[in-house]
Amino acid sequence: MKAIAYQQSLPIADAASLVDVELPEPVVGEHDLLVAVRAISVNPVDTKVQRGVPAPAGEWKVLGWDVAGEVLAVGSAVQGFAVGERVWYAGSIARPGGNSERHAVDARIVGKMPATLDFAQAAALPLTAITAWEILFDRFGLQAASTGTLLVVGAGGGVGSILVQLARQLTGLTVIGTASRPATRDWLLDLGAQAVIDHRQPLATALREAGFEQADYVVSLNQTAQHFAGIAELVAPQGRIALIDDPASLDVVPLKRKSVSLHWEFMFTRSLFGTPDMAKQGELLNALAGLVDAGRVRTTLAEHFGRIDAANLRRAHALIESGLARGKIVLENF
Repeated sequence: MKAIAYQQSLPIADAASLVDVELPEPVVGEHDLLVAVRAISVNPVDTKVQRGVPAPAGEWKVLGWDVAGEVLAVGSAVQGFAVGERVWYAGSIARPGGNSERHAVDARIVGKMPATLDFAQAAALPLTAITAWEILFDRFGLQAASTGTLLVVGAGGGVGSILVQLARQLTGLTVIGTASRPATRDWLLDLGAQAVIDHRQPLATALREAGFEQADYVVSLNQTAQHFAGIAELVAPQGRIALIDDPASLDVVPLKRKSVSLHWEFMFTRSLFGTPDMAKQGELLNALAGLVDAGRVRTTLAEHFGRIDAANLRRAHALIESGLARGKIVLENF
């Protein structure tokens, strides 16, 4: 089958950094679905793995942790799925990714696609939506009746674009995003943010100028090390902070006097460790599909880079590495 893969961690401008290859068919386990991949999207985790994790000697490493496709086969222990159904998922970082014609995935972390989206629109959402959902409801413990102020630092990217929507639709929080470009500011306001501040300014100052003295909840999606001192200053006493990026170090001591909790979200934890609640990811994707079909949440697709091939994936990686991507980059069909 066709796939896009690599053997060496090379700069993305190098033609050998991602290559069109032919690979054997996936091995399908009893808990797996075999899926015909129709569309994929690209996430920062793809670029981090490509840059830092070479393939085992003599093997090819396949990336891609956002898939929308159709079920081709169902494992013997799987219930609730049938051949021909349209599905979406983010998969597991411990297994080959979905940048291939066919892909085997544990059915417990798969959801059924929204009826109102096509494959490209659907592929934009799974990984970022799982990340955002777990931050809001598993890490922060928010509920529909929850109130207060939520600050989302770096809100214009894939996770921020869906997190803003989920927070507005499923909680009573006031949602404030950060952005540095007018186009991103407009994007966030259109998605439902009640205010947008410029993260090129000191965050505490920018927040006060927008009329807010503090934030009860803060989600930092990129450049956390750069912003952390400001976040520690503006977070409310007994507030909560979540991050998803990989700062080399953080000085968390300033959080003590405020009794602030810190949560480090990694949406692959459930599939990586096979946690007892692993199936919650499939459940939340089904709940998200209902929100999409009800018109309450929309796709965060911002760029369609055409056919799924190595050249187009290299372009997508380069845009993400530039730090200028807004929403999600999607590719479709082999």
